[in-house]
Amino acid sequence: MKSIPLKLFVLAVLLISPACSKSNKPTKPPDVDYYTCTMHPSVHAEAPGKCPICGMDLVPVMKKTASPSTSEPSSGGGMQGMAGMPGMQSGKQTSGAPSHEFVVPVERQQQIGVSYATVKRGPLHHTIRAVGTVEPDLQKHWAFVARVDGYVKELFVPSAGQLVEKDAPLMSIYSPDLLTTERELVMLLRMRDEAKSKDARVTPERLIASAESRLRQWNVTDEQIAEIERKREPGESLTLRSPFRGVVQEVPAHQGVNVKVGDHLIDIADLSVVWVSAEFYEGELSMLKTGQAVTVTTSSYPNERFEGQIAVINPFLDQAKRTAKVRIDIPNPDFKLRPGMYANVELGMDMGEGLTVPASAVMPTGSREIAFVDKGGGKLEPRVVELGEQIGDHYEVKSGLAEGERVVASANFLIDAESKVQGALNDFEPATPRR
Repeated sequence: MKSIPLKLFVLAVLLISPACSKSNKPTKPPDVDYYTCTMHPSVHAEAPGKCPICGMDLVPVMKKTASPSTSEPSSGGGMQGMAGMPGMQSGKQTSGAPSHEFVVPVERQQQIGVSYATVKRGPLHHTIRAVGTVEPDLQKHWAFVARVDGYVKELFVPSAGQLVEKDAPLMSIYSPDLLTTERELVMLLRMRDEAKSKDARVTPERLIASAESRLRQWNVTDEQIAEIERKREPGESLTLRSPFRGVVQEVPAHQGVNVKVGDHLIDIADLSVVWVSAEFYEGELSMLKTGQAVTVTTSSYPNERFEGQIAVINPFLDQAKRTAKVRIDIPNPDFKLRPGMYANVELGMDMGEGLTVPASAVMPTGSREIAFVDKGGGKLEPRVVELGEQIGDHYEVKSGLAEGERVVASANFLIDAESKVQGALNDFEPATPRR
């Protein structure tokens, strides 16, 4: 008889235990489809918990058929109630029209490091940068070559790099042919002076002009010819003089050596104006034009800026680098810029006014660019934006955003993962045509 009450007690325990365990098990709300991990969307769970892959808290994915009333908190919590939930909820418009808004609670945004930026309107100033090398102005470069056979009698500038003034002597050349022509000129001058009639002076004057022409071809200047005619004495050597103030670039000739017609003697470069040869990418060529102001800096003078302008834009592109060479003329009165120097080129352009947004706020998706607009209270809205030129670390905004709106400026890819979990971008149709 004692066994009957014992059996009844055991039966009662067995009936009560499943009910207790069932009541302790978390229940899934009716508007939640399943729980998943924002970093591993393949995880599907019927109850909240930890991700089996990374250990993060699982978040709820709302049912697409949920009505606006089921997606909102049941008691007057408003957006604060949604922000306090551990997961996320898809936002819906009260009118029943489809919305792409979704909610990432403020606490969750702080965890993943979300920051915001404001869409601003202001002046658009674009700067193009390139590198180049300093070159001498070939129009102000003079190479002396021997135009008559002879010998280098004296070298006045024995080494390259020397600064010479205009008309400064460079070297003297002794030439028998030159001496003979100068003697002939002196003799013809005397013959013309001794002529008794006008007809008798015609032939000497014609021969004088011929002798002067030969001397000019041999690098004898008009001033030197006039000196011979004034003194009536031929010179024993030809002195080569600098045609301008410049720097001796090269001295291949040596004192006392024999030179033939065509031999290279000395080079003089006028560095008062130099060229900077820079390369620009083909996408930047449409923004360049001749006469445009350019600023150049060098590592030798880091605190100085040299101003110049574009002189020539080479129409031929380098097939491998996809660049075109641009010649920039730079005044260089102090000879600070020297041929062979590397130069940093900056070209600033004012492009009017427009809306700008940080480049980090734009997320490319292949066919379009998306920005996430802050709607307040943790609610975000994805927007398709049409962009213009990239200006530094900002983009010009053509459409899709309004001045003063706040957009997500960091952790965009994590926000994108959150939106995909909630289905905010699944059927997202762009408001602007794809480009």
